[in-house]
Amino acid sequence: MRLIETSGTPARDVRERISVTVTAPDPLTREGAVSQLRRQPEIELREEPGPGTVALLIEDGLDDDAFARLRRVVRSEGSRAVLVVGAIRESDLLDVIEGGVSAVVWRREATGHRLLQALRVAARGDGDLPADLLGRLISQVGTLHRGTTGTTGPVLGLAPREADVLRLVADGFDTGEIAGKLSYSERTVKNVMHGLTTRLHLRNRAHAVAYALRQGYI
Repeated sequence: MRLIETSGTPARDVRERISVTVTAPDPLTREGAVSQLRRQPEIELREEPGPGTVALLIEDGLDDDAFARLRRVVRSEGSRAVLVVGAIRESDLLDVIEGGVSAVVWRREATGHRLLQALRVAARGDGDLPADLLGRLISQVGTLHRGTTGTTGPVLGLAPREADVLRLVADGFDTGEIAGKLSYSERTVKNVMHGLTTRLHLRNRAHAVAYALRQGYI
């Protein structure tokens, strides 16, 4: 967000516009999403994804074709991804997060306001998962971790402060709330997350949480 001041008037907040592409399984669904997003002054709709854009992917469910579209958008074209989906199988949860999805929205909850919220989160490089989905993710990874044999601990270490920040991210707190709970500045929290994601080659906050869960840190 930036401040704009014109002669004789106080500064006002103006949000940076978010470049968004929309992919849907059929033209009617796509047009419905596009119609909602056109009402949002922050959104700049584009035809083609690419670096710096947020790709809104709408799917009924996740099959091989859907995962192929997701991988193409995130890895080949460099976009951040928001997934709007009707259902996700338990076995697909980690693949979705580790595939580069920044935010997930249930189709039944995909109002214009909810889509804008998820797109803002993705544009910042943060993560946004529905509470029920996060609970399923934690349960699944906990089961995987407990069932792992032949390992004595995590492969890559987290500093205590990194683990503390990730636990609060997993609980759904934003940067300001995490800073308040840990008595850090917001800049410190951002630096911790940036250092963590860079060192471990993680794509976003949701991916970092999935990593920490898989490794048994949280």
